[in-house]
Amino acid sequence: MQGDATGDKCLADYAKDYLKEKYAKEGNVFCGIVHRLDRPVSGLVILAKTSKALERMNELFRENNIQKTYWALVLRKPLNREDKLVHWLKKDTKKHFSIAYNNEVPNSQRAELSFKQLGEFDFETLLEVKPITGRFHQIRSQLSKIGSKIKGDLKYGAALPNPDASICLHARSIAFMHPIKNEPMHLTAPLPQKPHWRNGMQFENPI
Repeated sequence: MQGDATGDKCLADYAKDYLKEKYAKEGNVFCGIVHRLDRPVSGLVILAKTSKALERMNELFRENNIQKTYWALVLRKPLNREDKLVHWLKKDTKKHFSIAYNNEVPNSQRAELSFKQLGEFDFETLLEVKPITGRFHQIRSQLSKIGSKIKGDLKYGAALPNPDASICLHARSIAFMHPIKNEPMHLTAPLPQKPHWRNGMQFENPI
């Protein structure tokens, strides 16, 4: 999402290049990051073209007026077809890792999400996940805690990586009221056209 120690070109820079070319802008181009995805996660991201739009979108996120939906291919089916998970997450900053606990521990934050199963395969299950809170690595950590590790997610217990080092967690859709036009917005991102997502592609009709 943003520049880091790797020196790899980040999404914000690609967006600035696009805006500069499309609108023939001279000098610096504004591109505000409204929210972030983990590097190995695919899917939908909202960027702001103006500081006013960024401020208003940030307010929607602060007031929890954004509904985010993720798809996850997990390696073990959860016990329930639909469920709500509540854990306490503690971030390990040195390992860039989040540990989920069933009960509150010092320096932990409450994390909550709901999920339902969309499809079952021989060794994989496709889940639709709706985070209620927005904690660091929340979906990855909570699903791993119940034994439903995300495909390709070595950091949270998957045995094998995906060929492109991604994980099978996808920001599928975002719904909100447009802060300027006051119109309902429902944005959907298609799955990556990758072999490791082949089971999820059977459910590609818009949700």
